Amino acid sequence: MLEPVKISLEALNLATLMPMLIAVAGGLIILTIDLIKENLHKSLYVMLTVLIILIDMGATLGLNVNDRGFFDVMLVDGIAIVTQIIILVASALFIPLALTSKRFHEYSYPEFFALFLFMLAGLQFMVSSDNLILIFIGLETSSLALYTLIALHNRHNSFEAAVKYFTMGALAAGFFTMGSAILYGLSGSLELNQIADALQARMIEPGMLALVIGGASFLLAAFAFKLSLFPFHTWAPDVYEGASAPLAGYMSIVPKIAAFVVSMRIFEMFIKLNVEWVQTSILVMAVITMTLANIMALVQEDVKRMLAYSSISHAGFVMAAIAIATTKSNSAVFLYYGLFMFTNLGAFAMLWVSRHKHKVHHARFDHPYEKFAGMINIMPMGAVVMALFMLSLAGVPPFSVFWGKIYIMSSAVDVGMIWLAIVMGINSAISAYYYLKLIVYMFLKEPSTTITEETVYYNVSKPLMTVLGLTVFATVASIFFVDPLLEYITHMVQVSGY
Repeated sequence: MLEPVKISLEALNLATLMPMLIAVAGGLIILTIDLIKENLHKSLYVMLTVLIILIDMGATLGLNVNDRGFFDVMLVDGIAIVTQIIILVASALFIPLALTSKRFHEYSYPEFFALFLFMLAGLQFMVSSDNLILIFIGLETSSLALYTLIALHNRHNSFEAAVKYFTMGALAAGFFTMGSAILYGLSGSLELNQIADALQARMIEPGMLALVIGGASFLLAAFAFKLSLFPFHTWAPDVYEGASAPLAGYMSIVPKIAAFVVSMRIFEMFIKLNVEWVQTSILVMAVITMTLANIMALVQEDVKRMLAYSSISHAGFVMAAIAIATTKSNSAVFLYYGLFMFTNLGAFAMLWVSRHKHKVHHARFDHPYEKFAGMINIMPMGAVVMALFMLSLAGVPPFSVFWGKIYIMSSAVDVGMIWLAIVMGINSAISAYYYLKLIVYMFLKEPSTTITEETVYYNVSKPLMTVLGLTVFATVASIFFVDPLLEYITHMVQVSGY
């Protein structure tokens, strides 16, 4: 009879699970409070959620780099820590927006904050493991919570957006499962480092390359859905349009950076195995994504849909960095999203500054360009802030996103991909048109005669102004902290072995 294996708590190293457990416990505490006492003011839940996020941040910063735990399925490397910091900072900026107005009723539900924390836990599991099962659990936990958060906006197009996102997410989950099954069949393991060793030893076998490409294809399709890359991008504009403006901004940053980290772990494994098809496919997909999204953004009549296509284009930029697969390009991914986080969340939040009670400008869209006409005369500071965000997204120096773009282009030149840097430069020039179009409307056009106090609601609450102030400061002051930020990111990527 086999002796039972004794496992000590020290060997489990439960500290590696602490950030996720804090988020899950926070969600359960909020649900428990609601069960005990109903109809409490949402400010309690906002403050409680921000407190839990800050405690989570403290637990994350206290982790040891390159540590493993919980039967070795948890991997706390430098990349996992940097990604969790970006996720938690974006979350801490997003949650106070719930206090901005009584008109957005989804924030009055305690379930919104509980689901948000469960989503955070799922995203943290995704980025803190190289085990395909745990990555899948984290992916589905975060996705299922996010589908519900979108539907809680409780409008017709919000339900449509949630269903579309759920359908696409289910398809992506199927692709991920199939790809993982193929890799498990070839290697006998679900740990990425063990899969890499097993495949390296078997690559000379006949037919092995075709099977590896098959598994990689399923995984690439799964993450192309999650990252809204061509040709799996069609759901994104409709989902962003249906979600509330700040949640759309949050979706364009946080779930994507988590998916990018998993993509980096998986696809750079194939690139290091010299499976050239993977690198070529990612490059082609990235170039078509950024170019097509920019062309589509040019013809949009709604600012929110324009920002959605803009986010797709930025995802193409970052995916190209993953295909380059060097320490510099991987560092560029985190620099880019660390800076893009402030600008894009701020730009989507600015859509909340003015809200029409009726669709006075357009029969379908909530945020047409005409809505922002003459904004310099109505809300001068709002127009200046939105213009700063647009200039940053366009990559105009010295604003934040410029540094991310230039560093990715520099990493492409370093490996001899000058053509890729040129394509990125051309796409930045194309994107400048639709960003400047909004600035022209705000500064050079006359205000619409249909705007009156009865038809428009101006949201200038202190929480919104505070969040916008922080995002503007980060966008403008980025020139002063890019170097130390880049040094920290590069160090964390290097100690992770990427």
